Amino acid sequence: METRNVFYISGSTAILAEDMGRALLAQFRDIRFREERIPFIQTVEQAKQILQRILDQSKGEKPLVFCTIMDQATRDVFNDNRLIYFDIFLQTLERLEDILQTKARREPGYSRHFTISRMNKRVDAIHFSLDHDDGTKTKEYDKAEIILVGVSRTGKTPVSIYIATHMELKAANFPLTADHLNDHELPKDLVRNRKRVIGLTSSPRYLHDIREKRYPGSSYASLQNCTKELQQARQLFTRHGIKVVNVEGRSIEELAVQAVQHVGMKKNHQRGSRLKPLG
Repeated sequence: METRNVFYISGSTAILAEDMGRALLAQFRDIRFREERIPFIQTVEQAKQILQRILDQSKGEKPLVFCTIMDQATRDVFNDNRLIYFDIFLQTLERLEDILQTKARREPGYSRHFTISRMNKRVDAIHFSLDHDDGTKTKEYDKAEIILVGVSRTGKTPVSIYIATHMELKAANFPLTADHLNDHELPKDLVRNRKRVIGLTSSPRYLHDIREKRYPGSSYASLQNCTKELQQARQLFTRHGIKVVNVEGRSIEELAVQAVQHVGMKKNHQRGSRLKPLG
């Protein structure tokens, strides 16, 4: 398998360069990439030192360099024919300036400043999700913006934490145990907030395979038990009009986005606005 060196460079954290570069490189699965993020390149002298280091590490092979440096003189150091250079911002930013008839700020890390301004909301959402994990403090579900419900091992915790961390929403999650399933009823705190509840489900075989890895040979992991629990959960979701997301073969990111959409949440398109319910 071919291997290529990749460097993500920036005058700030280089997180954006890495995210965008990785999103592009993910389309090339037959190549192995050796990646390095190099942040806070803020002077021409620093850039020259980093350029030499990149060339030394690449040993004559042209590395891929994804750049989000704003300062032109510093950025131009890497526009070198000994590497393959991708300027993440330049062409898009210049086109936007032309369309909007105004100059961009061209400040390094400005998107990070915006994130910092919303940090309190994100921290609050994370604390809420941790405090309301696995059925804890259900009486406070009125404060939740989304509540994930499902039988054991359907991914409730990682999805709710992702929603809190990346979407800044207060996400709780509740496990459907044998007591709830056999009683054929959901707790009152869930029923009262059912418009913000999302049911997580999968096929019995998928759930069986996950449980079997952790508790091999147990009745808990048996295909028969998984089938029964999923059927009972589905009946509860249907009775209370709860929308359902199938977790099988899907990433946490995909599940989080679909769950939030099902609850009827969207981002207002004005910069800096918070997530608001539709309607």
